[in-house]
Amino acid sequence: MTEGTFYVTTPIYYVNDKPHIGHAYTTVLADVLARYHRLMGRDTFFLTGTDEHGQKVQKAAQRNGLAPIEQCDATVVRFKELWKKLRITHDDFIRTTEKRHTEVVREILQDLYDRGEIYQAEYRGRYCVHDERFFTDKDLVDGRLCPECRRETEELVETSYFFAMSRYQTWLIAYIEAHPEFIQPDFRRNETLGFLRRPLGDLCISRPKSRLAWGIELPFDKDYVCYVWFDALVNYISAVGYRRDPAAFARRWPAACHLIGKDILTTHTVYWPIMLKAMGVEQPRTVFAHGWWLAGADKMSKSLGNVVNPMDMADRYGVDAFRYFLMAEMALGQDAAFTEELFITRYNNDLANDLGNLVSRVVKLTAAQAGGVVPAPGAPAEAEAELKENVLGAVAAMQASIAGMQIDRGIERAIEAVKAGNRYLDKTAPWKLAKEGNRERLATVLYHGAEALRIISGLLAPVMPERMAALRRAIGLAGEAVERIEIEELARWGGLPPGAEVAESGALFPRITPPERAAAQAPAAAKQAAPAPGAKPLLSPERLAQVELRTARVLAAERVAGAEKLLALRIDVGGAERRIVAGIARHYAPEDLAGRDIVIVANLAPAKIRGIESHGMLLAAADGKTLGLIVPDRPAASGSAVS
Repeated sequence: MTEGTFYVTTPIYYVNDKPHIGHAYTTVLADVLARYHRLMGRDTFFLTGTDEHGQKVQKAAQRNGLAPIEQCDATVVRFKELWKKLRITHDDFIRTTEKRHTEVVREILQDLYDRGEIYQAEYRGRYCVHDERFFTDKDLVDGRLCPECRRETEELVETSYFFAMSRYQTWLIAYIEAHPEFIQPDFRRNETLGFLRRPLGDLCISRPKSRLAWGIELPFDKDYVCYVWFDALVNYISAVGYRRDPAAFARRWPAACHLIGKDILTTHTVYWPIMLKAMGVEQPRTVFAHGWWLAGADKMSKSLGNVVNPMDMADRYGVDAFRYFLMAEMALGQDAAFTEELFITRYNNDLANDLGNLVSRVVKLTAAQAGGVVPAPGAPAEAEAELKENVLGAVAAMQASIAGMQIDRGIERAIEAVKAGNRYLDKTAPWKLAKEGNRERLATVLYHGAEALRIISGLLAPVMPERMAALRRAIGLAGEAVERIEIEELARWGGLPPGAEVAESGALFPRITPPERAAAQAPAAAKQAAPAPGAKPLLSPERLAQVELRTARVLAAERVAGAEKLLALRIDVGGAERRIVAGIARHYAPEDLAGRDIVIVANLAPAKIRGIESHGMLLAAADGKTLGLIVPDRPAASGSAVS
């Protein structure tokens, strides 16, 4: 068991819009780290949440005709749904509008004010509404544009409250220089130190209610609310018991790893440590700033219209494949490109060609040549020693990679073990051993192939939990052994019990045909097998595999105003609620549908029908004037895959 506590946090996300790939990446990264540290036996706590105060949220609410808290309540659901879909295993989800947070923020503000750390003065400066920050003239681009987002700033003069940040500048420089692990990667530490070479001003921590009413009211002046960044940063300690549960707080803090995007480096490596110092609280262990996902050479941004929707990618190619690409493609700290072409190439090379191929070979050979049962091995030879050394080396490499925040390297080493497994089968040729009747040697080879997969599946389970669980079941593991994985078991060869029954589960990672190749193949395919007159064009197996059919349960239904054929259905799909619009009103009354199980196309792009956003398509069979729902012929859990 690895000793110590691991407390990992994501930034808390603004609720002014739906989540995008940047949110998904940081949260999947935190989840993968949390899963690895649990696997290594560490006391692990994973926090994420939403930042629900400030001008951006207030403006989004105004645009949508909502009260700010209604905007928060409506948008936070999107984050929670996405985290559920992406299999995020957070231990807590904090909202900054919760009482457990707002009360702690007010107590901190009052304490700092009472001790002279906060004072009142007049402020004149340029203000960026988008970033909710004041900037000095020397910071501005062309004398008026925000240096962060390049939007126009506004000149403001107002009486404000200031946090005396400047008095801690010398201390912070000394602390960063004495603790190289505090800001990672190293070049981000140097960036912060560069920022601190010029005089550090005090931080305006108030906003007048006349300009911004949506925030935590200052305890010492009811005409002001707290600056959103001062409020938001406190979530890292309010969520784990600061000022409320000393024992819980001592257990988690300061063993914290704050994961952030590089665009919020200053707030986390200047504002936050000085806030903690003034409060008398220890510093977190590490602030780790990762890079951006790029579309070609450009940062993804809503204004450029090049943002990847993580829901779409997960629906199109599978959640685990999406998680794998995010973790394998980006070297932590560096920027990385996200294109569909890169995604498909890595998926096909690593997962379909290498890992999927190894699984298929081992399971099919065991089923055909060993009665579907993992055989007991005989004496190992040199080939087995090489395989064992390679696979166990991947275990040690993964541990070192997690400790060094180099997940991509750990994954790369695990895939090298997969390649070694395929080379091992090529070298030992178990199909030849079967023909020759060399049963003892065949048993040894089949066992070692399956044992390699047991260890590799454990190494990759934090990245691809669902697919690796399927792999472990395929090689005969059952019960607790499928989900409960410990590093000690992965570091020990021989953990797969002989006699385990393998189970062919189909292709774990069906190969993806790139869209341009599929389009080029379509004319040839049409010539080879022309459809009957009036029939729809033939689909390739790859195209068909992209259609996700699932069972759903109807919660309620109602007629769509002004549309005699349409019903709006509220349905449950595996615990997630969504709406679909279906043209079945002439055949089914709304009251007849509640509680019924149906089958839907679950990964259909959303469409607006009569002003209602429909997420999916109901399946029904039409015969002349009659229409019947396609339903499971026996009970099935909501969200079950239809294949």
